[in-house]
Amino acid sequence: MTIINTIIAALFAGFVAIAVTLLIEKYGGAIGGILGTIPTTIVPAAAGMALATNDTDLNISLAIVPAGMLINGLFLVNWKILPTYFNNTEKMYTTLFIVIIISLSIWSLSGLVILRIIEFGYDSSLSSFEIGLLGQSLVVILGVGMSWHIDSTPRGKNKVNNYVLFSRGIMAAFAIGLAVWISSLGYSLLAGLASVFPAIFLTSMVALWISQGPSVPMGAAGPMILGGGSVGLYAIIAMWSLPNFGIFLGSLLAWFLAIILWSVPCFQFVKWRQSI
Repeated sequence: MTIINTIIAALFAGFVAIAVTLLIEKYGGAIGGILGTIPTTIVPAAAGMALATNDTDLNISLAIVPAGMLINGLFLVNWKILPTYFNNTEKMYTTLFIVIIISLSIWSLSGLVILRIIEFGYDSSLSSFEIGLLGQSLVVILGVGMSWHIDSTPRGKNKVNNYVLFSRGIMAAFAIGLAVWISSLGYSLLAGLASVFPAIFLTSMVALWISQGPSVPMGAAGPMILGGGSVGLYAIIAMWSLPNFGIFLGSLLAWFLAIILWSVPCFQFVKWRQSI
């Protein structure tokens, strides 16, 4: 069953990854950034981990998700700031390569630090809920700060290449499948971090950069950081809903609450900041 759960979660994640790119392309970076970061791949990831492990280990995996979205936010900050230091459009792909390397390096180092901090938190008798809530609070601060001044967020003028979309789906599928598999091996913290590997963010930025130029992904970065907090909230709610209501109803309840309590207010916030 673990292999089947892993495959199902991976396939669903790949489909969602493609859909997010199309949303940002159609609606622009600001609105598309919020719509594209509603809880999606975390749903099959959490469900797969719930089937692969016990409630205690599940909560440990979910507790790191908000902190994981925080370092995903730091990952996206690079995509908003670093391109401004490279103004030569003739070297656009060289700039893209540099931004990818730097952003992934910062994500990896931040991930190691986050794992150590959370291990210390558990050693200090903090609960999974408290650890998740702390990470979510930091996401709020970073997301609001990066979305307070929203630059130009144009819609895409060119169609994203189908090969790029397919590659994006494969990367996301691999990341989520790996997270579910790691969870089944008993490495709860590592599985939680793997579940929020920025496969969707990375492939979104690369796909949009190649097809639309740097301005679209740069404009989407701030709203994506803020909107991505819905994933952290989903994880916090899922700590309660999955054990008490089962996989299907528990996932559905966590998803609706994350949308209502996070994505909708963030959507209104971004529209307000755009109008100003």
